[in-house]
Amino acid sequence: MQSPAVARLARLDGLRGLAACGVAFGYHGANHLAPGGLPGEAWLAPLGWLRHWGWTLVDLFFVLSGYIFAHVYLIAGSLTRPGGMADFAVARIARLWPLHLVLLLAMALIGSANPANTPGAFVAHLLLVQTWYQPFAAAFNEPTWSISVELLCYAVFARMAAGGPRALGLAAAAAISWGLIYLALNGQPGGPWSGDDFARGLLGFFLGTALWHARAMLARAGWPVLALVLGAGLLIDMSGASALFPLTLLAWPAALLLALRLPFMDGRAMVWLGDRSYAIYLIHMPVILALLHLFDPAARGIGLLALAAALTLGLSELSFRLIEAPGRKAIRKWWAARQSVRPAASAA
Repeated sequence: MQSPAVARLARLDGLRGLAACGVAFGYHGANHLAPGGLPGEAWLAPLGWLRHWGWTLVDLFFVLSGYIFAHVYLIAGSLTRPGGMADFAVARIARLWPLHLVLLLAMALIGSANPANTPGAFVAHLLLVQTWYQPFAAAFNEPTWSISVELLCYAVFARMAAGGPRALGLAAAAAISWGLIYLALNGQPGGPWSGDDFARGLLGFFLGTALWHARAMLARAGWPVLALVLGAGLLIDMSGASALFPLTLLAWPAALLLALRLPFMDGRAMVWLGDRSYAIYLIHMPVILALLHLFDPAARGIGLLALAAALTLGLSELSFRLIEAPGRKAIRKWWAARQSVRPAASAA
């Protein structure tokens, strides 16, 4: 049974589910399947915002990951225990790899005509290092670029957390500073730009860990203040600079802190969405590509987008039950068995 000290932050999982839907349907889905616009988009500002800026919700993923990892691993102190780093690595593989592997194999079978899907790109995607080797990140299932970046963040976090609070604090300060400096010098208006990938990931993730450390102080901020900060982050026009500054530094931290205070965010529907957020994020692009192949361009519009959403959510449910959960359980069971055998083998 999970200790109350490291209980699940279900409200943040719900927020991650909403963000996954925003990327999948509001950004990729709308731009690929309904390029002519959606009914009401001209006067309903959030729809227009998602079509143009929905890609930045990936930066919300990074912030959420940093906050949740700090909550789970720093309270328990598991990374400083003997074998803690290995346990951490296996847990990450068990969480990310089973569904990624299935979809990578599927995309290799159905996407053989894509010139970007080379053997080298396949190996990079298989090992989840595709973002290190451009243009491999654009091959196969392109949204997985962010998973590759998250793995780097996980590795830095785990290594520094194992070294103690001072080491982690220095790493967080360096990562945040580097991300800000990189975006200040190289960030461009609009986007997304592949050159920003690692800066975005390190900035967002370690900003999330900083928010967790400051959670007691931030809890004193009233919700009207947080709502005002969220609105400012969404509306500030950076003109010729990267829009990630107000979004990552203002909007997404405020959204995270607000979600923690909203009871409906851990309701049954939000928890369901949060559990399937990883599947939604990985499955939506193969579904979109399949529909683009099957349907004439004249069929693109709200109906095709609704079909993509229904298929993605349905397949996410199936994949969660048939691939993610069993795969995670099998890998963890294998690791536990391996750990239980090792002392006996050493004694012999």
